[in-house]
Formats: sequence, C-alpha cells, structure tokens
Amino acid sequence: MAQALSDKKNFAKKSYLLDNDYINLNTCVETYDKRFVVHRRDSKKIALSYISNLLRCEKSHTNMERMVEQDIDSEIEYHQYYHFLSESKWDYQSVNECTMLQTSEIMAQIKLENNTPTGLIIDESATLKKGTESVGVARQYAGVVGKVDNCQVAVYCSLTNNENSTLIDTSLFLPQKWIDDKNRCNKAHIPEAKMVFKTKPQMALEMIKAQVALGVKFDWIGGDGLYGHNSELTRGLDKEGLFYVLDIHKDETIFLQDPIFSIPEKSKIKGRTPTRSKPNIAATRVDKYCKNLSDNDFKLVTVRKTAKGWKRLLVHTVAVWHWDGIEKKAKARTLLITKTIDKNPQVKYSFSNGKVDEYTIEKYAYFQSSRYWVERCFDDSKNEIGLSGYQVRGWLAWHHHQALVMMASLYLMKIKLAQKPDYELMSIRDARIMIIAHIYADQKTITLLHNQMIKRHKARKKDIDRYYKNEDS
Repeated sequence: MAQALSDKKNFAKKSYLLDNDYINLNTCVETYDKRFVVHRRDSKKIALSYISNLLRCEKSHTNMERMVEQDIDSEIEYHQYYHFLSESKWDYQSVNECTMLQTSEIMAQIKLENNTPTGLIIDESATLKKGTESVGVARQYAGVVGKVDNCQVAVYCSLTNNENSTLIDTSLFLPQKWIDDKNRCNKAHIPEAKMVFKTKPQMALEMIKAQVALGVKFDWIGGDGLYGHNSELTRGLDKEGLFYVLDIHKDETIFLQDPIFSIPEKSKIKGRTPTRSKPNIAATRVDKYCKNLSDNDFKLVTVRKTAKGWKRLLVHTVAVWHWDGIEKKAKARTLLITKTIDKNPQVKYSFSNGKVDEYTIEKYAYFQSSRYWVERCFDDSKNEIGLSGYQVRGWLAWHHHQALVMMASLYLMKIKLAQKPDYELMSIRDARIMIIAHIYADQKTITLLHNQMIKRHKARKKDIDRYYKNEDS
C-alpha cells in the first residue's frame, strides 16, 4: 500500500480507474432478475435511473423533484418516479431478500479470506420530519439529535465483517397512537396485517428469524442496550439457538452464583400471602460489580487498526446469572465489560448467551466493538445515498425507497472491495464520486477527480502513519 500511494506512475496507469464490469450500474439491477416486473410492466429502467440519481445527487437532494432537475437528459418524468415509488406493486421484500443473500455470499467469502466471524447487527435510526402525514411519524426519541422530536423510526439489520458492512433489511416502527387510529393507517395505505403494535425488539426478532429461514449466514448477533435489556428478544434468540453479544444498561442486575427461587413463607405480621418466587441471594448491579474490580481483573486487548492508531480496550469477562423476573430460573450469561484507555474511560456492558470459555476474550471484545460499523453504515447511507433524503409519505413508497437505498449501499460496498487491492483507503464517498464520474463525466473530469482522490489518500495515509509512529516511539 505504501508503495502504491507513493508511486505516481503507478497511479497514472490507473487514471481510468474502475473496471467497466464494476461501474456498469446495469449489473447492480440485473442481479435482481425480474423483481421489478409487475404483470407485463418492467420497471427496471426506472429502478436503474433512481439508483443512479441516489448516487449522483448530494445529501438533501435525493428526492424525486431534485432527481428530475439533476438528470435533465433523462426521459423519465417526475410522475413516473412517483408511480414507481408510491403506486407500483413491485415486491420490496423480495428485493430486500436478494440484497440479503448477495451480501451474505460476499461476507462468507470475506470470512474465508480473513477467518473473522460475520455479525448481524441490529439498530434503529430516526429521520426527522415535519407535519403528521408521513407514515409512522410521531414525537418519539430520535437518536440522531439525542432527544424526543417529530420523526420516523425504523429498525435496521446490517451484516458486518471487520470494516466491511452494509444495511440489508429494515422495518418501520409504528407507534401505538398510529395503530389506534385506523383511518390514519388507511390514509397512509398501511396493510391490514401490519396494523399491529410491535416493539422494536419484537420487530428485530421477526427480522432475524426471517433472515435465518432465508439462508442468510452470520456468526453472532449484536445490538445496543435497547435489545440486550429486552428479555423477550433474548429468550427468542435462545430458543432459536442463535449466539449473541448484546449491550445492556449499567443498572442491569446479575447474580454471581446460580440463585435458588422459592416462595417466602407468610409473615406473622398481617399482610398478603406471598405468591411470587424470590431468590435466596441478592442481585447486584453491573456497574457496582465493575467498581469492585481491580486493574488485574482486566486484560488489555488490541481490537483493530483505526485511522488514529490501534483501538485498545481493557476487557473483563465473567460467568453470571440473570433473572428477568418472569422465568422460573435465572439464565446463565457471560458478562462482558470493556473500558477505554482514557483519563475518563468509557465503560460498556454486554450480555452473551455464549459461555466464558467458548470464545477468547479478544473475540468477545471484537463482537462488542463491531457495533461501531452499523453507525458508519448509517452515516454513509444518509450522507451518500439518501437514506433519509426522501420526500414520500405512504407505507409503500417508504419501503420502496429503503429497498433501493440498500441496493445502492451493497453496490458501493462491492466497488470498494473490488478496488481495495489498488486503493486500500477508498471510502464509500470515493467510490460514489468515481462511479458517477465514469458514468456522466468526460475523461478530463475523471482524471481530475481521480487525482484529487489520490491526493486525499496520501494525506490520510501520512496522518495515519503519524499515529502509529507515535505509538512505536
């Protein structure tokens, strides 16, 4: 890589950059076979144009009006885009399934090459909205601004293997007040079968089961505290025999021994007769347990290489038991605690249904820290391909847009992987810019953009190397 980045002649030979087999957007859509055919109408051409404009338009301009303005040479009109998204009955779920299986195959190949497990990461993302007409919109917590705001929220799944990650599935969250208002649901054209309230963990479990049934391959499941705290989800994953490492909140309670439950005897003082089982030992909060640990209870683990040096964590694992207050017995769990090496260290807690000695402490740290990549997926998808840039209101249009964005996301990951041997520092934005340049620009512009990319890569590599030199010294 160092030689490639320092050798201008080497780059000059590649100034035409990407192989036409990869930059041809037709290949992106053709792999979806006839999934855009409804009766005798084939909408593949519009799907191709829509994805092309998702890549071509900058952030906040990935809606239908801006697409028509941007692509002045296109024969496709606004009303055709509108019909394609809002009225055409092409099966977005079938398209998503194709994205899932293609991604699964790619991740399986990456796993063979680097012998690193592939994770299925679940997380939610919000899109801020004005008004009350957009499907699922309500005042609810929006992580994008860290507070309650008017927004739509959806649960997403991504497949990840090291830095290779892409979104593969999504489900729109419908607040209870939407479910209670059937007229509102009908106006947004929500299918009758979907007019049932489900929590985000319930939605996540349904998605995971569907992916397993489809044949999507992964080695573990990750998610934040919303999912790790939910016993309905974790019981469901246990039942399916699926291994997970899910974050939990600092106030989660644990037992350091397997407790025995029994119904206490009635007190001699007046009162109700006890009917609920209680443990014979006291539970403790995970943050309180962590405070009682010494430095010797943690192991320093190198997790991965980053742009600012090696990511290292202090890691502790221990066998514990967790009781959700519902089941008759406590469940054996592995508690994973990681701390950053800072003046004010950040502490994260996770539960796993794997045994302590089933994986190395390094593997457990890798599982937990891989949640970082789904956040990168959201950033790339929102900034580069319009994940939240739509201006549609109905159920069908929302799901159609999401399916096309995930297609584009997978396509960009393919480009990035194909170019990695020659351009190791290629980002999703780099791939997007060069694809659009090859499709729409002349050779002079392509060469200019290519040289600008190389200049960025050299500057980045110089900055990256500085951190590693400082660590070595």
